[in-house]
Amino acid sequence: MTSTHPTRSAMPRPADPTLLARACAEALWAGDAASQALGMSLESVGPGTSRVRMTVRDDMVNGYGHCHGGILSALADTAFAFACNSRDVVTVAAGFDITFLSPGLLGALLVAEAQEVALRGRSGLYDVTVRDGDTVVAEFRGRSRALGRPILEES
Repeated sequence: MTSTHPTRSAMPRPADPTLLARACAEALWAGDAASQALGMSLESVGPGTSRVRMTVRDDMVNGYGHCHGGILSALADTAFAFACNSRDVVTVAAGFDITFLSPGLLGALLVAEAQEVALRGRSGLYDVTVRDGDTVVAEFRGRSRALGRPILEES
């Protein structure tokens, strides 16, 4: 079975780290149907950082009227993915933990901010804070593993 979404893009590799992070994000976003279907948007990306937002819709709430934990995890995981793939090395999640601190309510604009904490060899550690305005909704810690191949192709 062949995948229809690209794993690599025919984009040139920028030398500037911020432009490189943006080019990697554009290549990844093009194939990220899950995040797009959840209505997420990438607000910013830089070396080891990203900011992703999403509005909680009717189809995202659980029986208590709160944003489903899996949806909150998906938002944080998306921010994590863009942060750890910002240096043109295909990087995947090795695992994550999430702590829910406050409910994300219907209609809330949730913002997930990812920050690289440590990068050693092929392993990385990232923290993501999900907020509704000034209220912290969740704290996420992701562990990454670089696979050693580029996201972008030289053209």
